[in-house]
Amino acid sequence: MVPEAIFFYISLNMQKSALRRQASQRRKELDREQHKALSLQLLEQFTQLNLQGVKVLHIFLPILEKHEPDTFLFIEWLKANHPDIKIIVPKSDFKTFVMTHHEIGDHRELQKNAYNILEPQQTAEHQGEIDLVLLPLLAFDRRGYRVGYGKGFYDRFLQGMDTLKVGVSLFDVSEDIDDVNLHDLKLDLCITPGKRYDFRSPEV
Repeated sequence: MVPEAIFFYISLNMQKSALRRQASQRRKELDREQHKALSLQLLEQFTQLNLQGVKVLHIFLPILEKHEPDTFLFIEWLKANHPDIKIIVPKSDFKTFVMTHHEIGDHRELQKNAYNILEPQQTAEHQGEIDLVLLPLLAFDRRGYRVGYGKGFYDRFLQGMDTLKVGVSLFDVSEDIDDVNLHDLKLDLCITPGKRYDFRSPEV
């Protein structure tokens, strides 16, 4: 018989692989209207962020076929309301698992790579500081740790960087991630369709 305290601990912690499978399945089950509604709610939460002092903002481009958050809504809102903010997006090298970062240009010059991710083809690489990074994720826990796709692109990119790290999640906070390691970075904030989490404060 499992003691109650131990059972409670087990029930509130999950491995990244299990959370990744669970979140991926939840995304697959969304229909087009549900995904659109959740993305619009995320946009509303995003517009509430304090962007004062943000000069360069890094944002991921969604794989809409996988029901990732539609960050094109964020980009259009930024261009209309904060035209002074430079928007950069990543290009990923799947041989080295390193990203470069490029100012987004006309949507027509974006092309899909071998993994179906849209990437800029003509804009120059950004070399300066980045004030805010929006991170893709599949799940996150109440401490601010995230579950990505498992390739480590963002952990490498953000290691040692002093920038505001904001997760974007279609779903609410999940069970605590059990297999966090020393290289896993914590989010500063995470926006969901119904709530914004701030992990810089003692209470979330």
